[in-house]
Amino acid sequence: MTVPVLPAQGALRRRLTPWLLVAPAALWLLVFNVWPSLNTLVLAFTNAKPLSGGHFTGLANFERMLDDSQLVDALLNSIVFMLVCLPVLVLLPLLLAVLVEKKIPGITFFRTAFYTPVVASAVVVALIWSWLLSDRGLINGLAQALGVLQGPLPFLTDRWLLVFSAITLTVWKGLGYYMIIYLSALGNVRRELHEAAAVDGAGPVRRFWSVTVPGVRNTMLLISVLVSVSALRVFSELYVLSNGTGGPGGRAMSLVMLIQLYSRGFYGHFGYASALSLLLFVITIGPMLLLARLNRKAS
Repeated sequence: MTVPVLPAQGALRRRLTPWLLVAPAALWLLVFNVWPSLNTLVLAFTNAKPLSGGHFTGLANFERMLDDSQLVDALLNSIVFMLVCLPVLVLLPLLLAVLVEKKIPGITFFRTAFYTPVVASAVVVALIWSWLLSDRGLINGLAQALGVLQGPLPFLTDRWLLVFSAITLTVWKGLGYYMIIYLSALGNVRRELHEAAAVDGAGPVRRFWSVTVPGVRNTMLLISVLVSVSALRVFSELYVLSNGTGGPGGRAMSLVMLIQLYSRGFYGHFGYASALSLLLFVITIGPMLLLARLNRKAS
């Protein structure tokens, strides 16, 4: 015998059902996103350490930043990383996408080849590159065998060579990912525009700048944000290439590596590491707000 459902019970069930469905995801968000973020904000104003709760110190951690030479080096490395990666990873994947978009025999092989580094582990790829770039690695060995170099280049022991080696690795690994994003955007560029431009006498280069680039402008802004944020938050590439040391004297560290340095071990400084995390958050938000404003002006 079926038990009838009262109207009041049915209304209550309809109200509760959406909340019950959302509850697991909301709980996950609160526990692993909201609570850690709020805790980081609180810790930034304390001198907390792993074995002690610490106490409120006001702006002491932020004042400490003004005299931290390692922070200056880490900020400079992260900004250089972003300034170099941004134009390269915005334009080069677009050129690759235009090339592999063409329907010619064997183009699938090149699409797969360009995308293969994306699916590889960042740590594994960085380890392979560290072997290639070491003093006795393939690149130095081949260059010396051909007589190009008299001695090995210190790719992994010189500050700026290490930073630019990590940038090269990041570009190589990210090309395929952003190429796929551009490929989906190029599918929305109307063919009639290219045909009309060709009829008017525009060559391939002119059509690229006058038709293709304006057609994928929003995608370029999206990729600019993604590249800027990931470049400012770089960690694995520099960490593995420097074998966790941050280069000579720790001067090739990124800001994330510096945060990790201050927060690890039994004698870590959670308060200062949290303050550095807030600084990273503010710096990361900057390019996003700037690009959003440019997008509004262009619209």
